[in-house]
Formats: sequence, C-alpha cells, structure tokens
Amino acid sequence: MPCVSDDGKPTESGVKMLQALKAGKATPEQIAAATEMSLYRIRSGIRELVAAGYVVESDGSYALTAQGTAAL
Repeated sequence: MPCVSDDGKPTESGVKMLQALKAGKATPEQIAAATEMSLYRIRSGIRELVAAGYVVESDGSYALTAQGTAAL
C-alpha cells in the first residue's frame, strides 16, 4: 500500500505517518509505535514521503516540511 497516491497526495497511511511526525515522533521506530504499523512499512513509506517532498531526513531522524504540514 503506497503512502503517496498517483496524484501526489498522501494516502491514509501516509497521513498517519505525517501526523506522527507532527506529534514529535522522529525515528522510524517511534513512528511505527505511534501508528501501529510495521517498521518495514514505515521505512518504505518514509522513503516515498521524502521523495514527494513531505518529509526531510537528517541523521536518521525525520521531520515535516512545509509541504508535509500543509498536507495535514
């Protein structure tokens, strides 16, 4: 299940990840715990969200971009 749809908008699972990031969860493990999604799913979803410009990565931690905040 993708985290970004064909039209470039976050899917339901993508929105859950963005909400976890907004709530201060910064690592894939924290996001997985907050969303009750598998770590494997979080890692692949985060890559999609980064590629789409919703999230940025720095030293293994993730944060919302302005685009990611606007998507919520």
